[in-house]
Amino acid sequence: MNGAGGGPGLAAALWRAVAVYRVASLAYAALVIAVNSDGYARPWGGWAVLAVMTAWTVYAVPAFRGGHRKGRPLLAADLAVAFGCILATAWVETASNIGHGRPTLPISWVAAAVLSWAVAGGRRAGIAAALTLGVANLLVHVVAGTTAGMGRGTFNGVVLLLLTGLVVGHVVRLALEAEARLARAVEMESATRERERLARRIHDSVLQVLAMVQRRGGELGGEAAELGRLAGEQEAALRAMIGTAAPITAAAGTADGNAAGGPGRTVDLRPLLAGHGSTSVTVSAPATQVRMPEHAAREVEAAVAAALDNVRRHCGDGARAWVLLEDDGAGAVTVSVRDDGPGMPADRLAAAAADGRLGVAQSIRGRIRDLGGSVSIVSAPGEGTEIEMTVPGPAAASAGGEARRGAVG
Repeated sequence: MNGAGGGPGLAAALWRAVAVYRVASLAYAALVIAVNSDGYARPWGGWAVLAVMTAWTVYAVPAFRGGHRKGRPLLAADLAVAFGCILATAWVETASNIGHGRPTLPISWVAAAVLSWAVAGGRRAGIAAALTLGVANLLVHVVAGTTAGMGRGTFNGVVLLLLTGLVVGHVVRLALEAEARLARAVEMESATRERERLARRIHDSVLQVLAMVQRRGGELGGEAAELGRLAGEQEAALRAMIGTAAPITAAAGTADGNAAGGPGRTVDLRPLLAGHGSTSVTVSAPATQVRMPEHAAREVEAAVAAALDNVRRHCGDGARAWVLLEDDGAGAVTVSVRDDGPGMPADRLAAAAADGRLGVAQSIRGRIRDLGGSVSIVSAPGEGTEIEMTVPGPAAASAGGEARRGAVG
């Protein structure tokens, strides 16, 4: 079950509310039993049922205090006790009273079991518990032989239990999602503050030294110029790194993903690509996050790295490259790598593949194909090369995964 598994504060508040309801409804049930006991077929049976309800309440309140850590056995026991207390009505009450619509012995106390299931497992669990107790209410009339007189009150009680399970389970899910969003916001704010602190320290020390080395190397010439050029590249890479948000992940049982480390884990693609920026490589990305499943983001970054490596090996040291990241908002992410190198003839890639050189075929096309995407390469002698990689975004990837799981199932 995946209900109140959020932060300890939220879980404690939810279970505390269930405990308060459990105690308050027990007090009301005790009052009703005391008032009606003289009219029972077995008055002492009513007090026995009340004793069971009281004993279970005394045990359940602290037992559920730790959230759903007790797991299914405790929830099943909670539902079984409520089921039994309802069913005992057919033995304690008279058939006439049952037929005239007198409520079951525990009255609204049994809704605590529905609340527990809804908090622990969400809407589906809450509805399942409500249906189970609804069956118990119907069985009371079957055992007492009063099915013909089963009135609107019985069905109203069942409907109220169903609505309780549905509404509470839905509210719990919304609360967990809100808590997860708040946790991510706090994490991002903390990461931003730390990045700004490191950026100030790097700017006051490392970046200034690298800038000075670049300037002095250019003035001295020779080997010092090469050292200055390398220092300039490292300065640009550092500036790009500290100027881009860290790839905050989204996980846990939220709208953004599944359990931490699971298949729903997502990252922001922008900082992964920004790490490839330098004096010769310009990386452009949207101002907002471009989230993707972590595995897909790593594969896209690897494909971009392979494309930039081809630029360095085939276009010479003076070539420049541009990396452009685009999110069309409709379920597709496009990354373009363009250079101003000499370009290549149309049959170059086919000839390379025939010779067994599969860098583009495997490192770029293969990776993107495995992600369900496509690669377009446009090049001509003297006009540079542009590689455009399009992959499904998080929504499209999730839909594809569900479709594949459905086909397998």
